Amino acid sequence: MNAPESLRVLWSYARPHRRSLAGGLALALAASALGLATPMVTKWVLDALGEGASLRGPVLALLGLLVLGAVLYCVQWILLGTLGERVVLEARDRMVRRLFHATVPAVTRRPPGELVSRAVSDTVLLREAASSSVIGLINGVVMLVGTLVLMSVLDLVLFGTTVAAVLVVVVLFAALMPKIAKAQERAQEHVGRVGGTLEGALRAIRTVKAGGAEDRQAERIAVDARTSARYGIRSVRLEAAVWTIAWTGIQLAVILVLGVGAWRIGEGHLEVSSLIAFLLYAFGLMEPITELSQNLTALQSGIAAAERIRAVEELPLEEDAPGRAGGDARSGPGRSAYGPHGPRADRDAPVLELRGVTAAYGPGQEPAVRDLSLAVPRRGHVAIVGPSGAGKTTVLSLLLRFLEPQRGELLLDGVPFAEHGHAAVRSRLAYVEQDTPVVPGTVRDNLLFSRPDAGEDELARVLADVRLTEKVASMDEGLDTELSTAAVSGGERQRIALARALLRRPDVLLLDEATAQLDALTEAAVHDCVRRRAAEGAVVTIAHRLSTVVDADVIVVMENGRIRARGTHAELLADDGLYRDLVEALRMADVTVG
Repeated sequence: MNAPESLRVLWSYARPHRRSLAGGLALALAASALGLATPMVTKWVLDALGEGASLRGPVLALLGLLVLGAVLYCVQWILLGTLGERVVLEARDRMVRRLFHATVPAVTRRPPGELVSRAVSDTVLLREAASSSVIGLINGVVMLVGTLVLMSVLDLVLFGTTVAAVLVVVVLFAALMPKIAKAQERAQEHVGRVGGTLEGALRAIRTVKAGGAEDRQAERIAVDARTSARYGIRSVRLEAAVWTIAWTGIQLAVILVLGVGAWRIGEGHLEVSSLIAFLLYAFGLMEPITELSQNLTALQSGIAAAERIRAVEELPLEEDAPGRAGGDARSGPGRSAYGPHGPRADRDAPVLELRGVTAAYGPGQEPAVRDLSLAVPRRGHVAIVGPSGAGKTTVLSLLLRFLEPQRGELLLDGVPFAEHGHAAVRSRLAYVEQDTPVVPGTVRDNLLFSRPDAGEDELARVLADVRLTEKVASMDEGLDTELSTAAVSGGERQRIALARALLRRPDVLLLDEATAQLDALTEAAVHDCVRRRAAEGAVVTIAHRLSTVVDADVIVVMENGRIRARGTHAELLADDGLYRDLVEALRMADVTVG
């Protein structure tokens, strides 16, 4: 993204606060005006001393400038500081909402830690860039120009001497500032990589330790950390050079002013009070130059951050057809599949259906499923089996609208998905994924995640169904125990996820190997839950354990993204070689329908 586009991103965050920015600029200019007046009032004091006049007027003026300047400075600090925090808050809010409403493939294509870094670290860099940097740049220019103008009023010869020194500083600034911006951008980029790699490694900490890979993984992260530090050090060195040049240039100007000024006083062309006032302006030159360089650096850092934030804001969103973003597609008395004015659902159609669906996870990638057709009846258990990479999980991603088909269509109650909102489709489903991550919060938060209005009796029922009653009772705070601090096994996480899904009372329960980490007794209890659910609604299971699917009403065998066979366990054992191989590989060839 080029600089104008980056500036537009920054302005998009600053635009809602135009009045505050205008107020901050007015305060800054007023404070600068007071600062510019101070040397002239000092000259007034000195002239009054030389003439033997009263000092009351000039001293009171100096005190007035001091008090008024302090008030303006304090108000400006509070105004712009508050504005900066609001900009950060709004940027984070926009990014978080974008991330949660983006398509699943777009989000999962990037390391989570990198996205977190952009929402946390990069937004901080917007604080100064989108709030006070522009004000500081304008004010710095006004201060610099105003100082030089007043210097010219005092003495043109000394003014020419000072301008020569300032021009050298400006040229060197112009040469070094882009290099500083580039170094800071590279440093922040590698910070994001550190966050992404570290987050993934900590998530897999058991695997890292079991593989004896602690040092190798730490070194991998350290490479990016060292690269970031190298660019950071380069930026520091360039900044040090800039400030040294600026300080040296101003000091050189002061020395030249002193020498030339003393000579002009000796020649009778300059008053002592004018030289002192001029020197005050010369010393004060460092302030606008400092302000300009600091705010230019902050603006450049903000532009670099805006480029990374822009990448998040460009993530594709899940888009619904106009007027189809409703949150509930349940049919029945008083409900419509589309909303209050849409047509009724076809209650005789399968609850879910895929017709000739082909889908891939990204442009140019091989399709994960090809020409897939599958109907899910309103009641019963449909199990999907097949070797790794057969496309089983892709089927669930399509049903949940995590992935959109390239060809073909999906239907809910006989109506194409495109005519339902994403939320409307998902309101009919409950999903238990294979890794069963827990939601940050308590056990109660996790259970109520999809159905926050459930009562205590319903919570107790689903906990009993998945045999978690005793476990929850043994926790320090029961349902209100934080899961992040509780000792919860993988199997217990799976049961919490299953209880959450059952509590939602879905029309279709989607299970992606949801019993993989359960012991035999608990697995049997969960299977009883699945059977009861299948008697009331639809259950779709992806399984690698035959015990999960042996009593399914229909077993679908997938291979290379296609359905190669379907039937009962007994039928497939008799007719399909791949299914027999899968059973044999699991050492369950002797399992028969009970």
